[in-house]
Amino acid sequence: MFPTDVESVSDANLNVYRIRGHRPLVGRIRAQAAKNAVAKQLVASLLTREPCRLYDVPDITEIDVVLDMLAEIGAACDRLEDGSVDIATPRIASTTVGERYSGFNRIPILLVAPLLHRAGTARVPVVGGCNIGERPIDFHIDLLRKMGAEIDEDDEGYTARADRLRGTVIALPYPSVGATENAIFAACLARGTTVINNAAVEPEIVDTVLFLQKMGALIQIDTDRKIVIEGVDRLSGARHDPVRDRIEVASFAMAAVATGGRLRIEGADQTAMITFLNTLRKIGGGFEVDPGAITFFRDRDPLDPIHIETDVHPGFMTDWQQPMVTLLTQAHGVSVVHETVYEQRFGYTSTLNDMGANITLTNDCLGGKDCRFTDRNFPHSAIVQGATPLTGREIEIPDLRAGFAYLLAALIADGESTIFGTRFIERGYVNVPERLASVGADIDVPAQLLARDRPVAVPG
Repeated sequence: MFPTDVESVSDANLNVYRIRGHRPLVGRIRAQAAKNAVAKQLVASLLTREPCRLYDVPDITEIDVVLDMLAEIGAACDRLEDGSVDIATPRIASTTVGERYSGFNRIPILLVAPLLHRAGTARVPVVGGCNIGERPIDFHIDLLRKMGAEIDEDDEGYTARADRLRGTVIALPYPSVGATENAIFAACLARGTTVINNAAVEPEIVDTVLFLQKMGALIQIDTDRKIVIEGVDRLSGARHDPVRDRIEVASFAMAAVATGGRLRIEGADQTAMITFLNTLRKIGGGFEVDPGAITFFRDRDPLDPIHIETDVHPGFMTDWQQPMVTLLTQAHGVSVVHETVYEQRFGYTSTLNDMGANITLTNDCLGGKDCRFTDRNFPHSAIVQGATPLTGREIEIPDLRAGFAYLLAALIADGESTIFGTRFIERGYVNVPERLASVGADIDVPAQLLARDRPVAVPG
């Protein structure tokens, strides 16, 4: 049912998308569950021997790879017809995560704590993900060692051992999402109380906390980015309906505004989108909030420029940045985007410039927020001069979020665009061609354009 190796996942979709622009997107779509929540909740299911069920799990390669990892460890996974996934790990069959998962995503490092709780040892490969800058795992290793794990590192990965992890006080140097999740998994079954200071509090983390609470965990999210976990002796199975994907909602919302269309996105949650909604309104996008849905449209023409700084939640999400830059190429005037989360996240802009955009990168911090990249010679600020017409062309997608930025560029460009590397898109978005076509996009996946002669790079 699930892929048997990572190479088959990375090669699973060698098709291209062909898009002819200038069609307004009109209609309705349903937001999928957030992959950044679902993937972590699947990992959390290892903390119990009892069965768990997650509803409406997105059918994307990222989730398939996580399910494959867990199946090798010993989990029995079953994807039901209604989109739910049943998962149970009554025993650990292997404490080693295969080296073929090295570099694909960052899930392996999150498996260390559950494996230590269940088996006392873990071996995981080096981790990776999209090529958007360095994402060291020092925070993860340090907090696990502080909780009593012995960890040996080598060129291929990490070996960890522990009789039982113990609660402690953890002060994260930066509110890292992954490190916060790792600390929570480690603390749930640890002896004593764990306090995480400077924790990340993204909606996906809160949603995973809700799932763990259903399982029997004692987790308190306090003020000032403090999370307090009282360790318990065991966790039970649970059922959970994950939070909707705020990245996907924002992506389709910007597509509606950029194309002059009107999209009703069912499942969109205003609470998780406050910063995005304010930003969209400032540039001229409009939205109407109904129970269970938000409708997006263009409220002003021309669009207005803006100054944006990405940040951890509740700031402007770094994964909203790429399609927003594409949208800002259509605003009249100069916009500035200061990326403070990842230092190498503007590499995709060269392709937008090739399509006709006028985007300049600088190493300077163009904003008032504290920035980890000050005086470090990273091109982490973008100056976008608009409005500029875009022209269709051949495009190669380098990573997931840049992929949707390119889709958006193709949707508003003159002429036809041929987009290669769509495996990155399908790593995080469900049925993109079908969903876009259903709301008016002129998009197809022509069989004669199979990209079998093009180089295929495994994500990392």
